[in-house]
Amino acid sequence: MKRPLIISDCDEVLLHMVSPFRDWLAETQGVEFSMEGRDFSKALRWQDSGEILAPEEIWSKLGGFFDTEMHRQTPIAGAIEGIAALREHADVVILTNLVDKRQQMRRAQLLDHGLDARVFTNQGPKGPALQAILEEYNPSKAIFIDDLAQHHRSARDTVGQITTLHLCGEPLLAPHIDCAHTSGHADARIDRWDEALPWLLGEIEKETA
Repeated sequence: MKRPLIISDCDEVLLHMVSPFRDWLAETQGVEFSMEGRDFSKALRWQDSGEILAPEEIWSKLGGFFDTEMHRQTPIAGAIEGIAALREHADVVILTNLVDKRQQMRRAQLLDHGLDARVFTNQGPKGPALQAILEEYNPSKAIFIDDLAQHHRSARDTVGQITTLHLCGEPLLAPHIDCAHTSGHADARIDRWDEALPWLLGEIEKETA
């Protein structure tokens, strides 16, 4: 019998990323991170000069963080418990925008936090990756969870019929990002797992009723 499928992002949905990234930058890289608007590319400045890091410097810092500092990431409140509750009713996989060489690192990281789930890596818009996952699993219903509006837009443009939840559990980021629900690309925007879990279970129950 087919089961529902939850496809969840990791960073800022299951694990904090921006806050440990900010701390690492300040402690070891001479960089200040401050989100004052909606543009992540302008959030990183050199502490000495106040100059904004160039795009290639930002990508280098992100790569360095994921290469050596993933142990700094801690779970979003309620996320691990929420996924465990969902798994009683649905299959769960992780779709994370990391380069493929970090797939095993991400899986091991999640295992360390008590989450044993298949991990798919991706670069760029997530719609095509979602479509491939759905073709493999052929679930009775699919629910996609992500913290960034562009991935919800990509999901709707590519897959069409998919339930989507915009969830950003990082307070440093949540107020500054575009809302996929407001733009019509997500069925809901809920940034707390204690509120998201009942909504997700309700969506699964709609399918099985």
